Amino acid sequence: MRVLLIDDHSLFRRGMRLMLRELMPELDVSDADGVEQALTLAGESFELLLLDLNMPGVNGLDALASVKHAFPDSIVVVISGEDSASLIRDAIAAGAAGFIPKSAEPEVMHGALRLVLARGVYLPPEALGTAADPEPVLQGLSPRQLDVLRRALKGVPNKLIARELGISEGTVKSHLSAVFRVMNVRNRTEALYSAARYGLKL
Repeated sequence: MRVLLIDDHSLFRRGMRLMLRELMPELDVSDADGVEQALTLAGESFELLLLDLNMPGVNGLDALASVKHAFPDSIVVVISGEDSASLIRDAIAAGAAGFIPKSAEPEVMHGALRLVLARGVYLPPEALGTAADPEPVLQGLSPRQLDVLRRALKGVPNKLIARELGISEGTVKSHLSAVFRVMNVRNRTEALYSAARYGLKL
């Protein structure tokens, strides 16, 4: 499995390569010192991109947009020294499959990467706020709505959800609209945070 690490600090890249190889020996880790160098590798195939948002010469979310466009089939995870809740929300809304603070322990990093490689989304605890009681939300959702929600929060497109569940795409949209009303959210990103806060299993 090929991984591309994009960060402008050579010492951090070296440390990350060593840690990743210890945690997940199956990974083949390449690196780039910035978005510009990473884009020269756009013709290559990487299952996972690890992107630092704070690099000279490029706005963090612009960097994220650039690498997602250049590597449309890759999972992109942000690794950042800044971990404000607003930045985490913006990164997830812009298409990142996870946000891992650079301060995370190796075990946390390992679990987060396993989750995103399984097509889940990793959010650090500081992004989630206080845990809430899931029962009121769970009671308000039907089993089929939960099926749709779980797939939606893993990033599965509506068309594929419809195919997997044997229902129409319009029914998927209808289920999601009902779910969003019950959860008091407006979109998939807000639903992701709400689901994580409630401890819903995806």
